[in-house]
Amino acid sequence: MKKRGQVKRKDNVIFFPGLDKRLTDKGLESLENKKFHEAIPLLEEACELDPDNENILIGLVVAYFEAGAFKKAKSLANEMLLKGIGDYFQMVDLYLTVLIQLHEYREIVTTIEALLDEREIPPEKYDHFLTILQFSSRMADSREAQEMNEIEEEAAGLNLFAIEDINEQMRVAANLADKNIRPYLEDITDYLKAKAGHPFLKTMLLNLLKEQEIEKELTVEKFASIEDFIPLQLPDVREQPKMAEIKAILEEQLESKNPGLYEHSVNIVERTFFISFPFDLEPESREAWAAAFELLAQEYLGMAPEISKIARKYGAEIPDLEKAREQIETIEKISYPNI
Repeated sequence: MKKRGQVKRKDNVIFFPGLDKRLTDKGLESLENKKFHEAIPLLEEACELDPDNENILIGLVVAYFEAGAFKKAKSLANEMLLKGIGDYFQMVDLYLTVLIQLHEYREIVTTIEALLDEREIPPEKYDHFLTILQFSSRMADSREAQEMNEIEEEAAGLNLFAIEDINEQMRVAANLADKNIRPYLEDITDYLKAKAGHPFLKTMLLNLLKEQEIEKELTVEKFASIEDFIPLQLPDVREQPKMAEIKAILEEQLESKNPGLYEHSVNIVERTFFISFPFDLEPESREAWAAAFELLAQEYLGMAPEISKIARKYGAEIPDLEKAREQIETIEKISYPNI
């Protein structure tokens, strides 16, 4: 009579004989075929049935790593090292590879230094580990210095009011794009509501706050207008609805008839709406704004436009056109910084 396989139990659940092998084979096959997300649950289940199986555990570490689950890969590789599962230096190599992906360079340094102090590293691997140690030591020092600089910068604040050159202010603000902006929120809040703040920089800061999903209501002052806004709820500065509607009107009137005038008009539109963001300028009439932008574009190009003729062309009221033109001219006096 054929001998039956041993029945395995876990939490009163009976597993069929050979299930762990079938799961392992299928998981390793998926791993070999680079189907990492498919391999993980298969190998995890196999691991539950045979928790000390070296092939399953190494396969699972590799699957985690290739799927981008680096913290899981680190945890499992570290556990295998502590338990002495698998070839020790092969596991150390795998563990260090995971740590490099996590940018945990100080942990790499500690691990290799412990190897040098306590274990006999095979001669053929000595240079390999020494190279990783030197690289990781440099990276760890660099990252720690950068973190210390960031801490010092946060403690010092932005000090935008202490910087007189607008271009230097822009560079300081631009550096916030890759940082957590929240530690500087108080300084930014003060700048946004200050009459002295540059409108261009205020737009830039609001855009950064929106990108980092700041939901706090903030007071903004521009051109003697004061209003509260929640950055996260603001439209994209390059896709403001009113701006898009005005550009559409200009496109209909000018693009095919006078492409040069159309392009010049649109450039003024984009400058105006960027600097005035997030305020909705008066008048409401999109036609009056479009007419005013063409009027100024003609003047900039040395033409002699007639205001009444342009007003009729766009179906705009002359008082609204003149009001829009006055605001555009005020905004145009504010030069763009050369950043």
